[in-house]
Amino acid sequence: MNLTTLGFSTYFEEQMTGFKQEAKLANCVPARVTLEHKHSYRVLAEEGEWLATIAGHYAYTSLAREDFPAVGDWVLVEKMPGEEKAIIHKLFTRKSVFSRKAAGMEIQEQIVASNVDIVLLVMSLNADFNIRRLERYLVAAWDSGAKPIVVLTKADLCEDISSKLREVESVAFGVDVFVTSALSGEGLEDIRTLFTEGVTGALLGSSGAGKSTLTNALCGEELMKVSGIREDDAKGRHTTTHRELVLLPEGGCLIDTPGMRELQLWDQGDSLSSSFKDIEELSAACRYRDCTHQKEPYCAVQQAITDGVLEQSRLQSYFKLQRELAFIERKTNTQAKLSEQRKWKQISKGLKKGKKSN
Repeated sequence: MNLTTLGFSTYFEEQMTGFKQEAKLANCVPARVTLEHKHSYRVLAEEGEWLATIAGHYAYTSLAREDFPAVGDWVLVEKMPGEEKAIIHKLFTRKSVFSRKAAGMEIQEQIVASNVDIVLLVMSLNADFNIRRLERYLVAAWDSGAKPIVVLTKADLCEDISSKLREVESVAFGVDVFVTSALSGEGLEDIRTLFTEGVTGALLGSSGAGKSTLTNALCGEELMKVSGIREDDAKGRHTTTHRELVLLPEGGCLIDTPGMRELQLWDQGDSLSSSFKDIEELSAACRYRDCTHQKEPYCAVQQAITDGVLEQSRLQSYFKLQRELAFIERKTNTQAKLSEQRKWKQISKGLKKGKKSN
């Protein structure tokens, strides 16, 4: 297996130079995480594919979930003699990462895919088409460090593609949009040309959007199980139950992910401006610099709504995402403060015990 085909670029080669200076890592080789199990990983290296587990020292020094490997990560592994198993000793610094808030009440980051070059935001053109959902995905995609691309699937089920396309283009500024159909093959060749050697893409979207069908089409074989959609509401059933990185015939890599009923944002405040450039540009014309675009006089944003230039629903979406990101920021700041307090409390206890023993 060629590491370049797997996406091992100069960015990772430079890190490898630093790792080689550590004597204990002399027998280690770089590998990419293709699958994440409960307590182990499947990794792909130049010499082959192995089941891998975390080294004890690595686990001991890792404090948060993001310190552990995720699908798409590059890791430094040591193959166990005579076995198809390996030990993970180091995690390469990620060049991009698509994250969301983990499900549940706890404020915790969940890494969906890492080290990707392009993020394919997949949305079907049937009754599940939702422009507000796409806005949310675009915010997260811009923050990942990868290039967002919108893929509209199931063109054969849509009677008015041009109007849907105009809706998407009105919110996806500077983003390439592809219209595809797995049934007719429309647009699939255009998607294939994106995956040249060493390029990694991630498929993201809701259940039933057609991600697994698209994966199978790009791979040229039935790698992923495919399910139909519910007839009553056109929503999909969960087909892909885990994240997995697969190699494409053209030389690129693709990460298929489980469908998400809802993407909860994670610390992507800076990317809100990228996704809502129209509102940001209008804001510059408001009379008051701290205008909240609600009831202030001479608000350019509200005037744009009156003039029919901006939709009220888009502004409400902007406000909603702003509130969500502000909540995440407050919670993470509070958690970081409490974590720091606990750490120093433990250090203080250790010092007191040391003094007593002396």
